[in-house]
Amino acid sequence: MNACVVAEYYPRRRDPVLGVWAHLQALAARDAGAEVRVLALERPVPPLGALRSPRRAGRALRGIASQPRRETRDGLEVQYVRFLAPPRDRSYVHWDRWARRPLERALARLHGEWPIDVVHAHYALPAGAAARGWAAAQGKPLVVSVHGGDLHGPILQSETARARVGDVLSGAAAVLCNSADTLARANALTGGAMRGRVVRLGARAPENLAPKHDTPTVATLGHVIARKRHEDVLRALAATDGVSWVVIGDGPERARLERVASEAGVHAIWLGQLEHRDALRELGRCHVMALPSVDEAFGVAYIEALACGVPAIGSRGEGGPEEIAAAGEGMLLVPPRDPSALADAIGELLSDADGLKRLAAAARLTAQEHFSWEACGRATIAAYSDVVSASDE
Repeated sequence: MNACVVAEYYPRRRDPVLGVWAHLQALAARDAGAEVRVLALERPVPPLGALRSPRRAGRALRGIASQPRRETRDGLEVQYVRFLAPPRDRSYVHWDRWARRPLERALARLHGEWPIDVVHAHYALPAGAAARGWAAAQGKPLVVSVHGGDLHGPILQSETARARVGDVLSGAAAVLCNSADTLARANALTGGAMRGRVVRLGARAPENLAPKHDTPTVATLGHVIARKRHEDVLRALAATDGVSWVVIGDGPERARLERVASEAGVHAIWLGQLEHRDALRELGRCHVMALPSVDEAFGVAYIEALACGVPAIGSRGEGGPEEIAAAGEGMLLVPPRDPSALADAIGELLSDADGLKRLAAAARLTAQEHFSWEACGRATIAAYSDVVSASDE
């Protein structure tokens, strides 16, 4: 079976972490038996924020120029399909209209040399909407993965955007949702008209994890944006003596939080964005992972922490963290936006060395049994097989 993955968020030279989960799922599907190729949507225009600084603009332009049209990542052939579109905040809901023709040409070329059986788009917009016309014309099933941005993303909260997302999901041959909560929300958006199923993403720890830090250390792995609630971790650690904070990731909140951490006397180590393998190695050196984010559809960072033997703390009431916590030991939940409760949970974990060691082993077992890439690959292949069989009837 030949599966063509289409994604806006996909690793590239200037940002090897972008959409790494889409790449890892493609690898999992390949390892489960599918032939997989990737068409990654590439908008070769720097973000508006970068253009305000000549230095940042130059760096962004050099990064764009360095990206080849084709490359091989972990044995997968990836083509970067360039398209031009107006600024994101003004037009993202309609980016598929700008990407459709370049993508259709790329799909047609690929299909001519490598017959496509199924198209798998990550996110309804822009990838799903841009790919559906070609898929329909060729009689090929379209599978759409929903990761949460379609449902929670601020830029997609307008009535027009939600209607467009619902339309794409309703018309897909299958919709793969990363959690039961995501499935329920997507069903509600489509009025129950979509053909959905849960396919959880996976996690795998790198081999030969480095020893733990000598001092108690809390990690936070994620893009440094407001909804990830790094500030709640900062406030919690300001009330916790003798604990270091390792922040893995970058984003618009970082500069402000660095100043606040310094003023609060928090020993913070800002590692910035790292290659995926390096990020996991640094995560594995820590004792606890705290990410009390909100609007969390799933949370790959949590299961990556569990796979590395690092108990994770998330927010109660969030669909993804609740589902992970229900699967097995290693995931703890605290009230959202409550640094005091977070400080208590961190303190309790770090004060009991034997209990933390036992929980770390249980966390690894939870990841292995419920969140493996092997299971994700099998579930992805099952979805492909179902829709291809249905289209042949």
